[in-house]
Amino acid sequence: MDIALLSMALSQGQVQQQASLSVMKQAMDQAQQGADGLTKMMASADVAALEHAAQPHLGGNIDFKG
Repeated sequence: MDIALLSMALSQGQVQQQASLSVMKQAMDQAQQGADGLTKMMASADVAALEHAAQPHLGGNIDFKG
């Protein structure tokens, strides 16, 4: 087996692995930023508004049968 060919293949594999890790780190950073933003938004939001957004059909009508 040719040593130079083996060395080039190993080097190419390492470059591909480094690129893959870099992309994964970027994706993880973006996910963390999104989670931080969502947490911050939920902490500052009104609980009643959040409940209404989750179930908008509840609490809109009152039935007075008597």
